[in-house]
Amino acid sequence: MTPQYLPGLQLSTLRKKPRSAQQKLIDQLKKIKQKSLSQLGECFRQYIPSTMLKQSNNGTMSRRRIFSFENTFWMFFSQVLDADGGCQEAVRKIQAHACRKSLPQPSSSTAAYCKARAKLQLENLQTIYQHTSQYLSEQASSGHLNGRRVIVVDGSGISMPDTEENQSKWPQQANQKPGCGFPQAALCVCFNLHTGIALSHELGNKKSAELPMLRQQSDTFKEDDIFLGDKGFCSYYDQSIMRENKIDSVITLARRKPVKASDAIEILGENDLIIEWKKPKWNKNHSYSKVDWQALPECLRLRQIKVTVNEPGFRTTSFHIITTLLDARSYSADALADLYYQRWQVELFFRDIKTSMGMDILRCKSPDMIHKEILMYFIVYNCIRRLIMESAIQYDVSHSRVSFKACLQALRQWIACWIPGKDSRLESNRLMSELKSCIADKIVPLRLGRSEPRAVKRRPKNYQLLNKPRHEMKEIQHRSKYRAEAA
Repeated sequence: MTPQYLPGLQLSTLRKKPRSAQQKLIDQLKKIKQKSLSQLGECFRQYIPSTMLKQSNNGTMSRRRIFSFENTFWMFFSQVLDADGGCQEAVRKIQAHACRKSLPQPSSSTAAYCKARAKLQLENLQTIYQHTSQYLSEQASSGHLNGRRVIVVDGSGISMPDTEENQSKWPQQANQKPGCGFPQAALCVCFNLHTGIALSHELGNKKSAELPMLRQQSDTFKEDDIFLGDKGFCSYYDQSIMRENKIDSVITLARRKPVKASDAIEILGENDLIIEWKKPKWNKNHSYSKVDWQALPECLRLRQIKVTVNEPGFRTTSFHIITTLLDARSYSADALADLYYQRWQVELFFRDIKTSMGMDILRCKSPDMIHKEILMYFIVYNCIRRLIMESAIQYDVSHSRVSFKACLQALRQWIACWIPGKDSRLESNRLMSELKSCIADKIVPLRLGRSEPRAVKRRPKNYQLLNKPRHEMKEIQHRSKYRAEAA
């Protein structure tokens, strides 16, 4: 440090070298890390790379604020993961984080977070979703049918808040009065049967059929895959298209009568026949064009297997399987019957994501945010599935027996153990190992032949139904009984 009027005098005790650009950058990174809400990032850094959450230099969400792209993504992630799932709880987490870091206390209003969440690009969420699904789908093929990937497909329904925007895109049931119902959407999802991850999905309204939504996900299937579905997917057109793309299928017979042994082309065994389907006549009600119908082959050679159900508790006593797997030596009738028995796993996948995680009733109030919320649910679901797979492999247990609900509960409690910026990599690995041990410890017992009737035991409250819009109903009291009537 040189004095102004005495240039020859040097004060060595006050001398400081100018800070380099690298030192300035390190300080900036420390400040950024202080504002990062990366507990979830510490846990799932191997599943969702940080490069996918990188801040852009310009455009939407390019400024580094507390609601940056990375922070908003992880808060949305935690909102889906939490049992409550409300925006207010997400804001409370931000306030608690700011208090721990001695940062200025953010407002309790959810407006800033909701605006930041609305700025999330649908394409970025779609890229992350595809990454979580593709990684697991390329893993070990053990458990598949002869080393081939089996994709099970099914549809389900979800509801959402009653807003004008949601009603216009996903209208409620026609027999419900306006203001007395909720928008209903149809969902068709492709799952990997072995790992349970969601590969793709398509969203439609109450009038959307499962087959057209499946056709929009044709890119999910690859050559040598096996499609597994129920009778709702039994179609000459789809069987022909899949076979042309070298994709085999196993479905149940519907809309056609079973072929008798006397009319079969070849008899492979008892209740195991090689049959031939003729091309259906053209009908304007078909979900495909006449040009596509003309391109179909005149007949299809298929395999028909009659399966007799001897297990107690099943409603069905027998059914017919239709498949394009004609080789009886490589694919026996018992193996295909067992494969279709595993189709019930898709109902459990839907139960995990709709009931355990809470996707049955969505929270967002606009169609654009509904799509983002569904994508985030599938991203979180796939991360949990991967965590279950890794835990099962590490501790040598069957991943299909590991409880999804218990994994979700353990994950919710373990997240608070990660402290960003303080935990070393060794400590972080120890926490992850303990979490996987806890997950693999909870095994669902086998309940063979257990009867589960579709009946509700708990009685609902004795309240009347809302048969008019809420603002038109008025609650009155009469002899200690409350009753709502039109105002």
